[in-house]
Amino acid sequence: MGERVKGKVAMVTGAGVIGPGMGNGKASAILYAREGARVMAVDCNLEAAEETKHLIDEEDGECITFKADVSKASDCESMIETCIQKFGRIDILHNNVGIPGMGDVIETSEETWDRVINVNLKSMFLTCKYVLPHMVKQGSGCIINISSINSIRRTQFPTTVYAVSKAGVNALTREIAIQYAAKGIRANAILPGYIRTPVMVAAVTDAHAGDVEEIFRKRAAMIPIPRLGDAWDTAYAALFLASDEAKYITGTVLVVDGGLTQTTKT
Repeated sequence: MGERVKGKVAMVTGAGVIGPGMGNGKASAILYAREGARVMAVDCNLEAAEETKHLIDEEDGECITFKADVSKASDCESMIETCIQKFGRIDILHNNVGIPGMGDVIETSEETWDRVINVNLKSMFLTCKYVLPHMVKQGSGCIINISSINSIRRTQFPTTVYAVSKAGVNALTREIAIQYAAKGIRANAILPGYIRTPVMVAAVTDAHAGDVEEIFRKRAAMIPIPRLGDAWDTAYAALFLASDEAKYITGTVLVVDGGLTQTTKT
């Protein structure tokens, strides 16, 4: 066990995963616990959050779970109050919830637009809205929002609403960072690239016919570090930003993509 966030309380939304394997939120929750934090694992699927808790428990970490739809204000308010009641504070808010959204402007339905914006962007607005007063009262806090390279760069296929939602995450992060910097609160965004998680596998499987593994091989060949990332790559970036090692970093976007956005191949 490490001590990089020892004594801190970390709330991780999207801490479960939709299938076998390791997701970004799950890995981050485990890593925070390994490094000494007490963790609240939040997910709309309580069973998935409980699996994350089980892995933390096996390593003698401390974790509680909470079922929430973070696109709803009442759920966000309730989960934050529960965390405060249980742990007395929230030092790290890690916003990991997100869903894909394929298609261009014409192909994207109004229903899909609203759902992706609500889940990917509104949820982070709501969690921040309800956690910030507690962080202000504490005089400290760290917010980490998981965005995407799609927020700054077009990738292979049209993902209009997803890209717009993640660009909004970047802007939300910047506004919070500047407004609350003098109050001891930092906010940063992580922009993962091609990270192989259960969500990514499901999205590629749904969107493309044919050999999914071949698609992944082609994607890996585009990356200067010639492999897909994994959930731990995102989690270790989050751990750094959450730790005191990053105490002078706020309002930034940290790209975790193996160099992909520095090429012309996205």
